[in-house]
Amino acid sequence: MAGRGRRIVLWRHGQTSWNLERRFQGSTDIELTPAGVAQARRAARLLAALRPDAIVSSDLGRARATAAELAALTGLPVESDAALRETYAGVWQGLTHDEIIERHGAEYAAWKRGEPVRRGGGELETEVADRAAPVVLAQADKLPDGGILVVVSHGGTIRTTIGRLLGLESASWEALGGLTNCCWSVLGEGARGWRLLEHNAGTLPEPVLGDDD
Repeated sequence: MAGRGRRIVLWRHGQTSWNLERRFQGSTDIELTPAGVAQARRAARLLAALRPDAIVSSDLGRARATAAELAALTGLPVESDAALRETYAGVWQGLTHDEIIERHGAEYAAWKRGEPVRRGGGELETEVADRAAPVVLAQADKLPDGGILVVVSHGGTIRTTIGRLLGLESASWEALGGLTNCCWSVLGEGARGWRLLEHNAGTLPEPVLGDDD
């Protein structure tokens, strides 16, 4: 049985062209921009200093490319898992923020109020947590005492996973702000479960660009 003191670093992927265009990516497989690769390399140098024990990543290209930069510095293998993908958002995917407001304004407003909404006919946020959180916990259970797991994923998936692991009601998950590209949040294991130690760490004075902004 794993001991106390484990940490989970939830790291969002680097910048993509759809982030810049404010297009909803969801599960669409969009690659990193050159700037996104540079972000991943910079962040990887910081995260490598933590001496993580394991890396697991979404199987989408933008997450795998981000994870690869940390793997290159640490020598750790990267385990990919489709359960860590971003929220599938149906017809919203590929639309800009303004197009979503124009075409699906009532649905968007209900989501922002914390109501359970299948954005674009896609997944509920609780369904994203249902698939992602168990993977994160299973990987964390493999850690030694005081071990560190790096999870490379997506803004919405990270937020819902944090909410689930902290035991928050799903209607309040929106209270957790979004993550800037290539920034991360840290959960630490305490006597009464997981605690949020850092959120959107590593951020520069840049806006949050993505599905979860």
